[in-house]
Amino acid sequence: MTSARPDRVLARIKAANKKALLTELSKAAAEVTGLHERQILDVLIERERLGSTGLGGGIAIPHGKYVGLDRVYEIFAQLDKPVDFEAVDHQPVDLIYVLLAPNDAGADHLQALSRASRMLRNQSTVAKLRGSDTVEALTLVISSHQEEGQKN
Repeated sequence: MTSARPDRVLARIKAANKKALLTELSKAAAEVTGLHERQILDVLIERERLGSTGLGGGIAIPHGKYVGLDRVYEIFAQLDKPVDFEAVDHQPVDLIYVLLAPNDAGADHLQALSRASRMLRNQSTVAKLRGSDTVEALTLVISSHQEEGQKN
């Protein structure tokens, strides 16, 4: 996230399966982007059809490009209980980083994916995210990681 914001961080969300999770994430994304949740869900599902964005280790980065967005939007979610996300390692997912980018956002989209991936490969940060149970605590962990990244 360019800057961690509580309105883009979800704590301990509940979802029974991948589709229910993507539906919840689409609702949250609709609130911050102003787009219709069904259209966001369609973009995320279409991307998942190309192959799961479940990276392994309980982490997924669902993403997609969307006509009508003016910039990249990032939303982080921590699940109450992991769900099957058809991840490459067949492990359920409990940390999700959603990226929605304008249709013409080549480099910005790739940079956002890279930032999300770096954060979620950092085992210390992942442990802190899993140990947090409020939006405020999660936002602080994400912000702290971003500040560290800017120093390096």
